[in-house]
Amino acid sequence: MSSPETRFATRGSTPPSVEWVTLKDLFEDPFPIYQRLRREAPVAWVPAVNRYLITSYAAVHQTELDQNVFSANEEGSLMKRAMGHSMLRKDDPEHYLERKAWQPVLKPASVKKVWMEVFERNARKYLAELAEHGGQADFHAHFAAPYAAENLREIIGFENATQQDLQRWSQTMIDGTGNYADDPEIWAKCEQSYDEVDVALDEMLAWHARHPNNTLISSLLQNADYRMPLPSIRANIKMTIGGGLNEPRDVLGVATWALLRHPEQRQQVDAEPALWSTVFEEAIRWVAPIGMYSRQTTRDVELAGVVLPKGAKLGICLLAANRDEAVWDNPEAFDINRENKPHLAFGKGVHVCLGNWAARAEIGSVALPQVFRRVKGLRLNNEKPARAGGWVFRGMLELPVLWDDIDLSD
Repeated sequence: MSSPETRFATRGSTPPSVEWVTLKDLFEDPFPIYQRLRREAPVAWVPAVNRYLITSYAAVHQTELDQNVFSANEEGSLMKRAMGHSMLRKDDPEHYLERKAWQPVLKPASVKKVWMEVFERNARKYLAELAEHGGQADFHAHFAAPYAAENLREIIGFENATQQDLQRWSQTMIDGTGNYADDPEIWAKCEQSYDEVDVALDEMLAWHARHPNNTLISSLLQNADYRMPLPSIRANIKMTIGGGLNEPRDVLGVATWALLRHPEQRQQVDAEPALWSTVFEEAIRWVAPIGMYSRQTTRDVELAGVVLPKGAKLGICLLAANRDEAVWDNPEAFDINRENKPHLAFGKGVHVCLGNWAARAEIGSVALPQVFRRVKGLRLNNEKPARAGGWVFRGMLELPVLWDDIDLSD
């Protein structure tokens, strides 16, 4: 039986307070927590995170479609502190102007014309490096992370940085964005990366002014319609370093882990390669890499039958919404044969993820097919269990694998 404080609230009442949720449990495995919250209190005040968590598909979807009531411009935002005031923490019209300036490099035509070749080249490069480990390695650390980082480095146009720099910057800044424990060591690392990115970016703005090309930095400088202020460029580049690396990296790791645990589905995809896009979509539904983002109410509003006050800080839990039993049968299972229904992993409405076409291409069209075609005998290393973690961002932390051979022929 539910405890009194977590029993589903009556319509129009104040959301219940949930005291049993801890940051440690959310990091290790948020899914049982979310399952219980969806059942008992899909809108609940959670003291451990100092905000209301929104966990049902219907309630999350409602917040995504009304920026006038559910504002992205949250006061005291951890993302603003970690990365600056990017478009993800703005509403229209300011958000629209910055988004429009970012779009040309990431639209489907650009992905197909410019970046697919980059993704294919880097897949071959990092498979060759994986082969040097002699039949066993951590797939997360030795393929997924460097592959995603190098792709992003080239898209942004950081000629003066390495993929290792991108990995460090991304991880430390997203750690800051999710630093609900207010750990000073996390802030120190985040602030160091914040400053390093500014130095590298300022150098690259000058370089790209002299060397126009297809990259994001160059595109911003060539935009005759809107000259974005330097603080906005800096904040949005940092935001792109965060989401543009961890999202494809973590979908690739999760999808690989899932297929290695479900050999019958792997065999099905081997026989029908057109299913790779389905694998991608199911992986990002099953474990949304952007697990939670913030919103703030601009007025009193009713959501999922309870009333939120003006100024309420919300945690929009995509990890939870994408496993809502009201939408999917057996949502806790990874199943490429389930009925196709729209997940929320990329968001909806005006803030839908700008990089979704690039992520689908680099992972669903290139990396996953290349890995499972070229890495012969790929399997989990049962002596070293795989490990996932996170709730603000979630993905594989370790994915030890074994293989027999890697085919690097064209």
